[in-house]
Amino acid sequence: MTADLAAGPLAGVRVVELAGIGPGPFAAMMLADLGADVIRVDRVTEVDTSAFGTPHPDLLNRGRRSIGVDLKSADGRDVVRALVGGADALVEGFRPGVTERLGLGPADCHAVNPRLVYGRMTGWGQDGPSAPHAGHDIDYLALTGALHGIGRADERPVPPMNLLGDFGGGGMMLALGLVSALYAVRGGAAGQVIDAAIVDGVAVLSTQIHALRQLGMWRDPRGVNLLDGGAPFYDTYECADGRHLAVGALEPRFYDELVRLTGFPLPPDEAADRTDPANWPALRAAWARLFRTRTRDEWASLLTASDACVAPVLDWREAPEHPHLAARGTFVRRDGVVQPAPAPRFSGTPTSVRRPPPWPGEHTDEVLAEAGFAPDRVTELRAAGAIA
Repeated sequence: MTADLAAGPLAGVRVVELAGIGPGPFAAMMLADLGADVIRVDRVTEVDTSAFGTPHPDLLNRGRRSIGVDLKSADGRDVVRALVGGADALVEGFRPGVTERLGLGPADCHAVNPRLVYGRMTGWGQDGPSAPHAGHDIDYLALTGALHGIGRADERPVPPMNLLGDFGGGGMMLALGLVSALYAVRGGAAGQVIDAAIVDGVAVLSTQIHALRQLGMWRDPRGVNLLDGGAPFYDTYECADGRHLAVGALEPRFYDELVRLTGFPLPPDEAADRTDPANWPALRAAWARLFRTRTRDEWASLLTASDACVAPVLDWREAPEHPHLAARGTFVRRDGVVQPAPAPRFSGTPTSVRRPPPWPGEHTDEVLAEAGFAPDRVTELRAAGAIA
């Protein structure tokens, strides 16, 4: 395999990332995992040269190099514009209008590079009544209806960490938008702006639920439906050791396999018709009583190598050690740290974690030299506080 083929499908793509938190860095991480050369622009105030040479603990920043720049300095902004001139894409996650006020907005960047794909990551989007205001994952989920649907019946909604909004509806959508626009540029289109809003992304992710509502197959109260924990054959159960199983035996043939292997039900419980939601409370109680008779791992040993659609609920430490995930290399160890491996997988241009997370400013001199800055100019910029 040649070096180029081993470099990932985005090898040769240069991305400038204006440092932020959450979904923006996740999108940049995805691009770096896919082989892009991502330059992270960190604040000069966060540069600590004594830490250089050791991996930073923030895994979201893996795979890129970092330079320390003062974006409030005219010289610092000139540095970023110089990098933009040789880049294919830029990622920023500030509130609407911030990069424009800095002189680094889309118009400023397209003036130096008309082919640039300018990716913007926000919660509310670049326009609309809520656009100027702060928010977090839970707020964006609340407005889209997604949060309403997550939780037990007759209980309050449960935040699904920040995986659904920040990373699924946010960072992943931005990464898809960036790659799509880069493809258009390669086909002759001009550069453009990607307005990735978490509210938009989460709404798209919920398309199937809206479809099921239209089909009369989804009720609006939470925790009473097929896929939200309402069905006893799509839920979690506590085992004898206090740990849990996930049961997803949706189709009749998979449910039949689950019944066969477990010997369900225990006397005097009955195997009521599962297609009638009126029977669900009794079925759930019967399954709960059965699953409490063995430990989680005893059930897993019996059920996972079958079509019963059952899996042990693993914690963060256990997950990388599961035989299936270990066999696929779903987690990798890099610089002594176990972390999720890049995904998805490519047969001809394999991905990898090519660099550990950098410390802010760790590659300033290296990156600026590549961009054509003479050593004397770098010394002047550092003395002026524009870089660190």
